[in-house]
Amino acid sequence: MTPKTFAEVRQEAETRGIEFIDLKMLDLSGRLHHLSFPLSRFTEDVCTDGIGFDGSSYGFLKVEASDMVMRPDLDTACVDPFRKRPTLTMFAQAHLTDDARTPFGQDGRNLARRAEQALRDSGIADTSHWGPEYEFHIFAEAAHASGTNDAAFRIHSGEAFYQNAYHACNPHDRYDDFRDEVCACMADFGIPVRYHHHEVGAQGQQEIEGWFADLATTCDHAVLTKYILFNKAEAHGLKVTFMPKPLLDNAGSGWHLHQFLTKGGRNIFHDPNGYAQLSREALSYIGGILMHSDALCALTNPSTNSYKRLVPGFEAPTVRTFGKSNRGAAIRIPSYVKDPSLRRVEYRPPDLTANPYLCCSAILLAGLDGIEKGVDPVALGFAPESAPTSEKKAADFLPRSLADALDALERDNEFLQRGGVFDEALISRWLTVKRDEIAAINKRPHPYEYTMYFDF
Repeated sequence: MTPKTFAEVRQEAETRGIEFIDLKMLDLSGRLHHLSFPLSRFTEDVCTDGIGFDGSSYGFLKVEASDMVMRPDLDTACVDPFRKRPTLTMFAQAHLTDDARTPFGQDGRNLARRAEQALRDSGIADTSHWGPEYEFHIFAEAAHASGTNDAAFRIHSGEAFYQNAYHACNPHDRYDDFRDEVCACMADFGIPVRYHHHEVGAQGQQEIEGWFADLATTCDHAVLTKYILFNKAEAHGLKVTFMPKPLLDNAGSGWHLHQFLTKGGRNIFHDPNGYAQLSREALSYIGGILMHSDALCALTNPSTNSYKRLVPGFEAPTVRTFGKSNRGAAIRIPSYVKDPSLRRVEYRPPDLTANPYLCCSAILLAGLDGIEKGVDPVALGFAPESAPTSEKKAADFLPRSLADALDALERDNEFLQRGGVFDEALISRWLTVKRDEIAAINKRPHPYEYTMYFDF
């Protein structure tokens, strides 16, 4: 990403006939918000002093002391194609209102930058590289309701296949042109796309696979990809969802994350003589992630719906292990990779109900902890299926509920606090927010309970 000055961005805006500036920022949970103002109000003071906003509405601060400011990230400025009036959009970051305009620690983009700095400070590597796979569903119709006297949902995809729909071809794949349109728009936003296709799910499940970028940029791309998909779907009268498990007995949707580390431009995960051509550092990175995977789930799979996906079957990554070409393992080593510079591991449990900045930062910190401690994943019992039986233990599953994952995070979070990346206040706030979500679900009768118990 090329750094931009205020003068450059302002000149670009005037040249393009821009009328409005739009600032986008995620709240703590990962929902996107925005604020717009006329170009005439876009001054250098906006970039230094920021624009005031209510931090409590973002889940950041208490109502009694909620004044914050957002400052634009000029480097991310681009034209927003979904606004009727010419608009230049860019990400913003949350800051405190002190004279120094201190970056707010719980803001995802600030946190991701600290995670990247923690990697550099470790001396292990200087850059992490992330290749995301975006899985989602497209529905022709979707409606849902939840009230005192009713609770229901109804979704219709317009597609039906006898078995799995992986790489289904048009005209049976009804949304290939839609994905073309989305990917072209992603390119306009500077988001690289490797390919797109119909996924396994027989009712409108899709995949767009991205390409490698650093941690913070990958998270920005995730936010923008969702923004593009939601807007394109709205324009076509469709409904897109990243819910991990929107349909009973159908494949769920994840956010698989391929990753590797480089130092001085060299991929430190590659060793031609190692297992799957992975280095000792790569195996320890795997060990760190698997060692902390229960706690990670609280950040990588932070919805109650996430755990309806993380069940055996449907190629779900439910087992805390690693191996070549194993899609049921939490970590898969792609066996098709021949280029040593792209030697990598794929962490498969995450889904995009996550705040991507918190999700990726937590995974990186777990991997770093594994490298620094020299963790041997085989010695911990996470051996591949191909390993001798003596090196393996019984299947060790990921948490089966959000409650279990939150309990694990409460016990195991020291690795997240290295370099002040996460702090105790953020972890405590996250636990509170997510336990409130569980309580909201648990107190509501489920429609299927009527089937089971109404005439008991």
